[in-house]
Amino acid sequence: MKRTHTCNALTAADVGSDVRLIGWIDSLRDHGGIQFIDLRDREGLTQVIVDPTNAAYSGQIDRLRPESVVEIHGRVCARAEADINSKLPTGGIEVHAENLVIHNISETPPFPLEDEKAWKVNEDLRLQYRYLDLRRPAMYRTLRMRSEAAKATRDYLAENGFLEIETPYLFKSTPEGAREFLVPSRLNPGKFYALAQSPQQYKQMLMVAGVERYYQMARCFRDEDLRADRQPEFTQIDIEMSFIDREDMYALVEGLLARMWKDVLGVEIPRPFPRMAYHDAMNRYGVDKPDTRFDLEIVDLGELFAQSDFKVFRGVLDSGGVVKAFNAKGLADATQGEMRDLENAAKSLGAKGLAFIRVSAEGEWKSPILKFFSEAEVAALKERLAIEPGDLVFFAAAEWERACSILGRIRLDAARLLQQRGRLSIPTDRYNFLWVIDFPLMIFEEAEGRYVAAHHPFTAPVEEDADLLESNPKAVRGQHYDCVLNGSEIAGGSIRIHQPALQRKVFEEVLKIPADVVEERFGYMLRSFKYGAPPHGGIAFGFDRIVSILAGRPMIRDVIAFPKTQKGQDLMADGPTAVTARQLRDVHMQSLPIDA
Repeated sequence: MKRTHTCNALTAADVGSDVRLIGWIDSLRDHGGIQFIDLRDREGLTQVIVDPTNAAYSGQIDRLRPESVVEIHGRVCARAEADINSKLPTGGIEVHAENLVIHNISETPPFPLEDEKAWKVNEDLRLQYRYLDLRRPAMYRTLRMRSEAAKATRDYLAENGFLEIETPYLFKSTPEGAREFLVPSRLNPGKFYALAQSPQQYKQMLMVAGVERYYQMARCFRDEDLRADRQPEFTQIDIEMSFIDREDMYALVEGLLARMWKDVLGVEIPRPFPRMAYHDAMNRYGVDKPDTRFDLEIVDLGELFAQSDFKVFRGVLDSGGVVKAFNAKGLADATQGEMRDLENAAKSLGAKGLAFIRVSAEGEWKSPILKFFSEAEVAALKERLAIEPGDLVFFAAAEWERACSILGRIRLDAARLLQQRGRLSIPTDRYNFLWVIDFPLMIFEEAEGRYVAAHHPFTAPVEEDADLLESNPKAVRGQHYDCVLNGSEIAGGSIRIHQPALQRKVFEEVLKIPADVVEERFGYMLRSFKYGAPPHGGIAFGFDRIVSILAGRPMIRDVIAFPKTQKGQDLMADGPTAVTARQLRDVHMQSLPIDA
C-alpha cells in the first residue's frame, strides 16, 4: 500500500514514471465516458484519468463517490497544452490509471468540503463532523501552521538554554482567580483537585529548584463563560527565567516572536517593539491592548471644559472625573440603527448615554448638547479634534477608567463601520507589536472594599514604588508587561516577588487575605522562598490566539483541532455526558436535583 508520491509532488519531470497514489476523491467528472478524478491528500491534488473499459477495475467505477479513499496505480503523462492548470503544482501532468483499489466508499458528507462553501455552513454542524471539517485544505493548513509555530518555539527556546518540563494538570484549588474545574479525589474522600488554570506556582517552584530556564507548551483550564477567543481548555507557551530583569524578558520574547513569524510566514518582524505605558494606552486608545494600525485617537478635553457652563461636563470634572472625545472621521452618515447599537455598547460599560456631534457634508453641526457649548468651546473643539464636514464626534464624561473604556469600545466599533464603508483601511498583513508596561500593581475593588492584584499577587512592584505599598497602593506600579499585537493581548507576564517577607506583606497587609488562608493556599510557596529563592520572572503566551493571527482566522476555535462550543460542549463526541450512580459513589459524591 505504500505510495510513491504525495498528490502535490508530480511534475513534468516525472512524465513516463509509474506511480502509486493514495487519497480521497476530491471530485469526479465524466467527460465522454472517461472518468476524471481529482485525487487529494493533505499535500494537494493530482488529476487522474480512469478509462471504464480497463478490465483491471471493471465494475468498480460505478461505486466511486466523492470523499471515498482509493489507491491508484498508473503512469504519469503530460497534459495537452490547452489543459494545463497553472494554479496547481501538478497542473502540467495527469496520471493515467492502470489499476484502482477502493479502500473505503464514502457516504455523501453532511456539508460541502470545498473551503469557500464550508465556511458558510453552520458552525455547530461543522463541529459535529469535525473530522470532515478538518479534512478541508484550509483547516489542514491551520493545523500545519500550528505545528510549525510550536516547532519554532521549541527550537528557539532550546537554542537559548531552556528545558521543557511538564507540570501537573491536577493542582490544589486556589479560587482567587477565574473559576476552576474541580476534580474529586477517590483516594481522598471529600477532597478535590482543580485543573490548573496555569502552571504559575509550579514554574516558580522550578526557579527555586535552580532550573533557571523553563518552558512548556502548557494545557490550561478555566471554567468561564465562552466566546470567540476563549475556550475551557487552551494552550500557553509558558516561560520562566531566573536572574533577569524586564529588559532581558523583552529581548527574549521579541526574538521568539520574530523567529515564529519568520519560520511560519516568512515575514521579518522589526525589533525592538515599541513600548507604551498603561495610562498612555488607556488615555489614547481606551484599552490596555490597543490596535495601533489605525488612528481615531482619544483626546482629553478636561482643560477645555474646566470652566464650562455645560453642567454635565463641568460636574464630572469638578468631582474628579474626565471628559474625553474622539473623532470618527467620515462616519457622519451612521444610521439610526448603528447609532443605537453604539449607544447600547456604551451603556453596557456604565454610560448613561452617548453624547455626540454629527457634522453634515455641508458642514452643519448637529447635536443635542451643542446648545450648551459656547462659541469659544466649539472653535476649540474643531481645532483639537480636527473636525471637518462628514465627521462624527463621540464624548464620554465619567471617572477616568470608565470614560476611557467607553470610548475605547466605541472607537473599535466605529473603525469597523468605517471599514465596512471603505473609508478606513486596517491591513491584515501588518503586524503592530507593542509592549504595554507600567500597569498598576493593585486596583481597588469597590464590591469587596479592598485592593486586589491587577495581574496576580506574585507580581513584584517597581522598585522605586515599593515604599508606597502601605500608604498608597493605588500608586504602585507593577513589574508587569503585556505583549500586544493588532489589538489582541498575545502574552503577559511579570517579574515575580521572591522575598518571603514582601510576598506575605502583599498577601496579608495589602490584599487583606487572612493569615490562615494565606497559609492554606500559599504556605508551601512562602516556605520555599526561605531557602534561597532567586530573582525570577516569566511570561505566558496565548498560543491559540497567536496561531489564529498567523492563520488570519477571527476565532481561536478555527485553529484548535477539537474545540468546544460557546456552551462548553463537544458536539462530535457528545460531551459532557451524565455519569452513573456507581461512578459518583466511587468518588464519594451524589447527584442533586438541579433546583436543589
